[in-house]
Amino acid sequence: MLRNETKEIRIGNVVIGGDHPVAIQSMTNTKTEDVDATVSQILKLEAAGCEIIRCAVPTMEAAEALKEIRKKIHIPLVADIHFDYRLAIAAIENGADKIRINPGNIGSKEKVKAVVDKAKEKGVPIRVGVNSGSLEKPLLEKYGGVTAEGIVESALDKVRMIEEMGYDNLVVSIKSSDVLMCVKAHELIAKECHYPLHVGITESGTVYSGNVKSSVGLGIILYEGIGNTIRVSLTGDPTEEIRTAKLILRTLGLKKGGIEVVSCPTCGRTKIDLIGLANEVEKMTADIPLDLKVAVMGCVVNGPGEAREADIGIAGGIGEGLLIKKGEIIKKVKEEELLDTLRQELLNWKE
Repeated sequence: MLRNETKEIRIGNVVIGGDHPVAIQSMTNTKTEDVDATVSQILKLEAAGCEIIRCAVPTMEAAEALKEIRKKIHIPLVADIHFDYRLAIAAIENGADKIRINPGNIGSKEKVKAVVDKAKEKGVPIRVGVNSGSLEKPLLEKYGGVTAEGIVESALDKVRMIEEMGYDNLVVSIKSSDVLMCVKAHELIAKECHYPLHVGITESGTVYSGNVKSSVGLGIILYEGIGNTIRVSLTGDPTEEIRTAKLILRTLGLKKGGIEVVSCPTCGRTKIDLIGLANEVEKMTADIPLDLKVAVMGCVVNGPGEAREADIGIAGGIGEGLLIKKGEIIKKVKEEELLDTLRQELLNWKE
């Protein structure tokens, strides 16, 4: 898969663009003013695999809280600003590694320039973000509503404005809740923009619908070689965003590491609680730092054959199951011992 070549941008201790890996991003849903709660959530996200974190900055108190938050976390901190340019300046002064603004709602050109000047002074990248819901009236009239072309034109207009102010330390983000419109917009902007792109399907929904829409949209965009950071936007626990993002990247061959669990869909031959067992295996393996494929099969008839492509697997029978390694049956154990047997094998894994 050929990645689109883009400018390299440093965000704290992470570099994106160029030939650097796609970075996983999320956003806190705590009150940023509550330093302890925000730090606690960020540390959980770090442990899950989050590489860049964004916090909403709706008040001056939130902007000032960034200073303490920054001291207690280990990944780059991005400040999300809307409407008030002074919050953007304060966020930069308080240690934000990047700021996210929509120059269209931040105020006059003079106010945008004040933000750009402060970012330039501190060497802080600006993410220029445009969402389909914030498209300007002239563009809505020009294109007869919200379109991929209008989203791209809006974003490039903002980029040119900042470039004319003498700054090119930029990341660009264009988002829509319409999956196919979002895909088309990214295909269009990738041809015209040499800055790294932050990719996501905005307002994608709950954990169920959001995962489906994000996987489809991000899968297409990333497979086309577009995108340098991603966020799976979900209405729920943000750690779920990280789990899905990691799986999308692994599925596309863009990320290695972590255990991949594969399981059969069950059938009339299944004699054990395969659904519960597969879910338990997925939870159990989440904290084991191996790059392996683990199979969970419900049938001892086809299980060994189906698990052959996995590194290790278990297949259930009537009250018992098989442990299978590299396609070979290693041992037979009681059903209630399957999970712990698999875990011990993984914790003591040797090729």
